[in-house]
This record gives sequence, C-alpha cells and structure tokens, in this order.
Amino acid sequence: MNATALDTSSCRFVVLSGGVGGAKLVQGLSLCRSPGELMVVGNVGDDFEHWGMHISPDLDTLMYTLAGVANPETGWGRTGETWRVLEGVSALGGESWFRLGDQDLAVHIERTARLKSGAPLSTVTSDLCRAMGVSIPILPVTDDRLRTIVDTSDGPLDFQTYFVHQHCEPVVTGLRFEGASAAVLFPSISTALADPDLTAVILCPSNPFLSLDPILATADLRCRLQDCVAPVVAVSPMVGSKAFKGPTAKIMQELGHAPTTLSVARYYADLLDGYVIDTADAEISDEIEEFGLRVKTAGTLMDSLEQKQRLAADVVAFSETIGRERSRSQMGDLNV
Repeated sequence: MNATALDTSSCRFVVLSGGVGGAKLVQGLSLCRSPGELMVVGNVGDDFEHWGMHISPDLDTLMYTLAGVANPETGWGRTGETWRVLEGVSALGGESWFRLGDQDLAVHIERTARLKSGAPLSTVTSDLCRAMGVSIPILPVTDDRLRTIVDTSDGPLDFQTYFVHQHCEPVVTGLRFEGASAAVLFPSISTALADPDLTAVILCPSNPFLSLDPILATADLRCRLQDCVAPVVAVSPMVGSKAFKGPTAKIMQELGHAPTTLSVARYYADLLDGYVIDTADAEISDEIEEFGLRVKTAGTLMDSLEQKQRLAADVVAFSETIGRERSRSQMGDLNV
C-alpha cells in the first residue's frame, strides 16, 4: 500500500526531531504556530521489534507530548501508566528490559496490526495521531526500514540493546544506519523542502548522532538541505560541555569529538545557516560565526511550557530574519 501524500501548501516549517529534547521544542512550536504551518519529521532509526510488535519510540514521544499525555517526569511513555502486562511477562520469565506500559502497549498493538495489513508507517502514524487529537503532521522520514546500528567495543548492537538494555555502557566506535541510502524520503517532505514559500528547516536539540543523523542520512537528506531554498537552523542540544538529555557527551568523546556546543556547531556547519545557542555560551558566538553561521543566543532550557514557547518563538523569529536577509541579498545580486 502506498503512502498518502499530505497537503503541504500551508507548511512553513519542516522540523527534524528525535525524542524527548526534540518533542519539547515541537511542543513550543505548536504553541506559537498554527498546525498547518508545521511538518514534524521524526527519527525511525530507533524503531525495533519487541514482543512481536513494531515499536516507534521517537514517533510516540512526539505524539504523546503533543497529545498532552507524555509522562512529565521521564518525557517518554504515558502519564498515569500501569504495568500489569510487563509484570506478567516478567513473572513468566519473558524479556522485561524494555519497559512497555499498558496504555503504551495499546498503541503498539494497533500499529503492528495496521502494518501487517499493509498500511505504511506514515499512514498508521497519521491515524494514531488523529485518534489522540494531534493535528500537527508527524511523519516518519521514510516508510522504508531504517535501523541504527551502534558499533561498540562489545561488537555491533541494535540501538535499543545499546541504549536501554546495555544502558549506553559499551564504548561506541561507530554508527551505521542500515537501509538509509536505499530508503525513499517520504514524498511530502521532498515537496515541502522544494517549496519556495518554505520559511525554514529547524533541527531540534536532539542527539546529533543518534537522533538526527539517521534522518539526515535517509535518501541523502543532508545534501538536500545544503541546497535548500529556505534557511536551515539548528538549536544546540548542549550548554557548554553538558547535554540536556542522554549520552550525547559520552558518544561525542568516544567518536573523537569534543563534547561542546562549538563541536556540535562545527559538525552541522556544512548544512546550517543559523545556530541557536544558550545565553551561557554567548562568549563562543564569534567562533561559531567563523564557520559561516549566523548565531542567536537564547534561553534553551525547556523545563516549562513558557520556556518551550519562548525558545520556539525565538527560533522562528531568527529563521525569518535569516530568510529576509537572504532575500534582500538575492535581490541585490539581481540588481547588480
């Protein structure tokens, strides 16, 4: 069954997001832009099969956050969750290292049944979002199979085994995204990126290597963004040498990158026009600008709805400013 293309005529922002950190900014964007102006592209490199079901952790985190049912303490999973099935499976000697709550299971059961009937992941995700009252389009970057493989000192591990089962303890020696080069980018994403009225592409403050690289590797999206007509702007996932969430700093060190805001800017520099950093990192603005990037300092902590909305508004305004400056520059070139 083919994926159903979305109406992208009103889309102004294509937002690339991983899980918890990305979902926070997406929630902020949902508070300052209309749903039709946003297209959220989610990471599916974390997807895997467990208990015979297809699990899409990052897509679900985005969906639960926008539906207002995400667990506020963890950022993932659902609020008010119960664990009867997990407890029963564990008592029977089954695998219980990946915690699936009862309400969460309902989503996975329905997703798996729909996928087995032939529906593509994009259609299933859209239907699940609609059922949960989420009006902002959340799209997998591809309907094809894409899996993050973590090469470690203990050998290659699928992402969830490394991240959840092994608690990110093995030393990372490399990352691979199986299926990325052969995968087809979801058609509506291609259409939106080619739209001359697109305002910006926003890279959320997600783990650059585990959350955003699988998206950027799909159908060579990274190269497409380098030629995008709209500005590409990223929000730093770090303040100084500290990451907001997860093993970002550890993985950066193991892959040979200094775990700093400056290193992330350097890593993204070939595809970005602008970079948003925390006010605490303002002193390195000049160094980042040497990469050819515009820099915006803002409060990047997102512990409250107010902080999420404020940062989102700053990112949107920054993107629009870059776009206007680019337009003026292009008009100047035409008048020469």
